[in-house]
Amino acid sequence: MIKEIEKLKVNELEKLVFNPMVKHQTSGHPEILRIENDAEFTRIDFIYYTCSYYENGGWVQMSERTFIRPVGSKLKLKLLKAVNIPIAPTKHWFKTTKDILCYTLYFPPVPNGTKVIDIIEKECANDDTWFNFYAVSMESIRKEKLIVGN
Repeated sequence: MIKEIEKLKVNELEKLVFNPMVKHQTSGHPEILRIENDAEFTRIDFIYYTCSYYENGGWVQMSERTFIRPVGSKLKLKLLKAVNIPIAPTKHWFKTTKDILCYTLYFPPVPNGTKVIDIIEKECANDDTWFNFYAVSMESIRKEKLIVGN
């Protein structure tokens, strides 16, 4: 019985990637904390740090057109659900330049064997205001530490 429980725990951990490597992102905010991929969904947890150059930290929102895609594929897996971040045009307004926001996005599951994905809020030339992440590893973690807080 104990070996079966241990095996279940290992199988669950294999579905998780903490602090994944990202080749490029269009905005310095947010950071990806964790990706969970299973047969029912792909869950991506983020943390957003406010910016001192916005009065009171500014605001955030998520486009309903956000999607993920396996790198090298035209498959677009559209956003199913957003937790703790509003869908545009509604905005989450920060109160201070020291605030943080943790939120989660849910998508359909990526195909088996997918090793790298893009997370796209909106693609457009010369615009770094959208939350786009390119070549996000579904296997590897960043070597540097993710620092929580400013």
